[in-house]
Amino acid sequence: MPAKTTRREGLTRREFLSRAAALGGACAAGTLLEVAPAAAQDPASGAGMAGAGIKANLSDHEVMFYQKLPEQKVRCGICPRECLVPEGQRGWCGVRENRKGSYRLLVYGKVVSAHIDPIEKKPLYHYLPGTTALSVATAGCNFECKFCQNWEISQVRPEQIPAADLPPAKLVKVAEIRKVPTLAFTYNEPVIFYEYAHDAAKLARAAGIGSAMISNGFIREKPFRQLCEHLTAVKVDLKSFSDHFYRTICRGRLKPVLNTILTARKIGIHLELVVLVIPTLNDGDEELKNMAKWIVDNLGPDVPLHFSRFNPMYRLRNLPPTPLRTLQRAHQIARDAGVHYVYIGNVPMNPANHTYCHKCGKRVIKRLGFLVRENLLRDGKCPNCGTAIPGVWTQQQALARR
Repeated sequence: MPAKTTRREGLTRREFLSRAAALGGACAAGTLLEVAPAAAQDPASGAGMAGAGIKANLSDHEVMFYQKLPEQKVRCGICPRECLVPEGQRGWCGVRENRKGSYRLLVYGKVVSAHIDPIEKKPLYHYLPGTTALSVATAGCNFECKFCQNWEISQVRPEQIPAADLPPAKLVKVAEIRKVPTLAFTYNEPVIFYEYAHDAAKLARAAGIGSAMISNGFIREKPFRQLCEHLTAVKVDLKSFSDHFYRTICRGRLKPVLNTILTARKIGIHLELVVLVIPTLNDGDEELKNMAKWIVDNLGPDVPLHFSRFNPMYRLRNLPPTPLRTLQRAHQIARDAGVHYVYIGNVPMNPANHTYCHKCGKRVIKRLGFLVRENLLRDGKCPNCGTAIPGVWTQQQALARR
């Protein structure tokens, strides 16, 4: 069963609704919307209590990719689970419901978290560095990662957490008012609110605003290709290079994720990969070498690769934070395999947070946490040797790709 929610200490439902109503106005510290997490749940057992007084705020929006079957059953066509859903039931993600043979999305425009973040927080390091992204999430996910840092929203049903109405047109309007160049579909899994992300990204592009999908990559090829017609960047969390890890730790599968990564490469959309390195689970030398070799062989050497530090979270509180030496070893393995741009994340002040020209080694972007302190690129090129640094460096460049 997914986690149930209660309100955060000091934030009543009335206060939440008041904040939600002010989405289009001035907000402090880049936070547009903050909701009550699942504070009452015991992550070790999964037990918890539903938040008192939460009124369900559900949409009734037809899903774009599904098949109608006899006896009012439907087959979902968004993610590789391809859920067979009887009438009155929901798919695995919990946010898509069969209503008399019509498959409906329950979280279209129903936002549980909205913030203005540095684009580096996604993390995207080769995409408009130093700019911001209007980041939004709904409830739900099509994975159940034991280490999820956003389990309060990803592992709940939409009835279990307050949601504010932020339809695509209003979302784009907020980005325009706040002069934010990019929308980011993030925090939970955008695949499960596909129709909302699709329509918002389409409107955003027409308004001169880009859109980034921050995803686990567990999506079927046809809907992914269609979504990429409107997106300007994709970041995929490559959880591991082991199918066993995917099945036991995430309740997913590796091959569909690799297929999504390959499709992104074929399409030509800006792509970055992130690997959360978890002690004893996905940090073995052999696995890291196989992963790095696959990346170079299939994607080329220029795809930015981020190795991030794990911190005990959700159902993996028994493991320690990733030692720095493990991250440094992963970094070196990837560099030795030929990956040009390798980063270490969640480790402040680490030299591997910066971007260096792969040809002459000059530091071209200096970062302090999520802040860009120095960007020496000139028209996307190293100022020292003139080598083109792969990435998206202007909004015009972001919006030019179709």
